[in-house]
Amino acid sequence: MIDPPAELTVKEPRVAIAGEHVGATRTDVGEAETVQAEMAFRRSDWEHPAGRSRAEQAADHVAGLAAAAQPGTRLGTKEDVRARCGVSVGTFNEALRLLQTRHVITVRPGPGGGLFVTNRAATVRLGNSLLELDADEPTVAEAVRIRDALDPLLIEDALWHASPADLAVLRECLEPMAAAAASGDPAAFVHANWQLHAQIAAISPSQLLRSLYSSLLEIIERHMLSVLPAEGTPLPGYIEDRYRLHANLVTALERRDTAETSRLIAMHNTQG
Repeated sequence: MIDPPAELTVKEPRVAIAGEHVGATRTDVGEAETVQAEMAFRRSDWEHPAGRSRAEQAADHVAGLAAAAQPGTRLGTKEDVRARCGVSVGTFNEALRLLQTRHVITVRPGPGGGLFVTNRAATVRLGNSLLELDADEPTVAEAVRIRDALDPLLIEDALWHASPADLAVLRECLEPMAAAAASGDPAAFVHANWQLHAQIAAISPSQLLRSLYSSLLEIIERHMLSVLPAEGTPLPGYIEDRYRLHANLVTALERRDTAETSRLIAMHNTQG
């Protein structure tokens, strides 16, 4: 915190101070006003209207812009919108996290990127569930299709190249999947599932295959808002079945069982 300049003085017209004595000298009054001004200066670093942080105020401002715009509208670059909010980079990043958690805006990197008003209408089918998206459905659907096509190649590489340490990591990745299945949290399960597949991809000796698969996962994850049950589908049961399939797949990799891994990955891609 930076202290105010020592030469800070109170200029006319003077505002009356609560509790000022009628007989107080002008010097006393001036000193009291200076102290109060210094206190207000320091409070500005932490005190905000209605007890809301600067990040929350910035989030409210951006949410207002989003509410006045159509879904998919580009609000501007991160720097443009941050400047309009009048907050620091760190504070604005916290505001963005709040907005993304509330599914108000989407942040897209690269040329033409920036802050966009969330469009929650798009969905992509994933097995017996639906991914609710903030982007055009065809883009993510294509990424899901290509990712599924690469899975057998990655499983084949893992079958022959996975070290004991690699297999131990895959086994650890099953733990959050099991927890999400037990709690019935479909979004947490999907993210844990993709983390397992990312670790399987990391085993491949092919840099091109690893890079392509990681990019596809990034596209899907970046645009996913939530996981919804398909109409008439008991989603908790589906999640439990998917967990068992992945647990069996890791066991087959540990055993170097070619026939079983082939059977399981075929089931994986036909069931979602």
